Amino acid sequence: MAIDITKNPISIEPLAGGSPPQVAATEVRGVKIIRFPRMSDVRGELTVGEFGDGTFPFQPQRHFVVFGVPPNVSRGEHAHRLCQQLLICVHGRCVAMVDDGTTRREFVLDDPSIGLYVPPLIWGTQHSYSGGAALLVFASEPYDASEYIRDYDAFQAAAQAGNR
Repeated sequence: MAIDITKNPISIEPLAGGSPPQVAATEVRGVKIIRFPRMSDVRGELTVGEFGDGTFPFQPQRHFVVFGVPPNVSRGEHAHRLCQQLLICVHGRCVAMVDDGTTRREFVLDDPSIGLYVPPLIWGTQHSYSGGAALLVFASEPYDASEYIRDYDAFQAAAQAGNR
């Protein structure tokens, strides 16, 4: 099966200040863009999301921050059997690639008011980190190494079985 791949990462525009959060589907099965409100005044900028308001797709059980990534290094390169994630680049820029086994897209994460929701059985890779970039990841499950799928062929078989 051929995978539909875009050549250029997709940039995501932030919301205007004071707007309610917006959730938009992407072409990759289950992957969503969440645009949180962004407010700005003379004191600086602020973005906010609330757990339990229906915008956040799950109740986080853990978080981690990926930072200090050297140039030309990729992170991720795996899928999860159960875990859902929300990726937010809180400083700098990175590119997140998501792949459902049929469709693959890349999204530029360069604004702390933009989140990329990644459901289970989606292959994810993050790359092209700018200097000083920090990627905040909220996860729906505690860490469990056995829950990861690190082989792409095994992921494709699991994704196909999960789509039946």
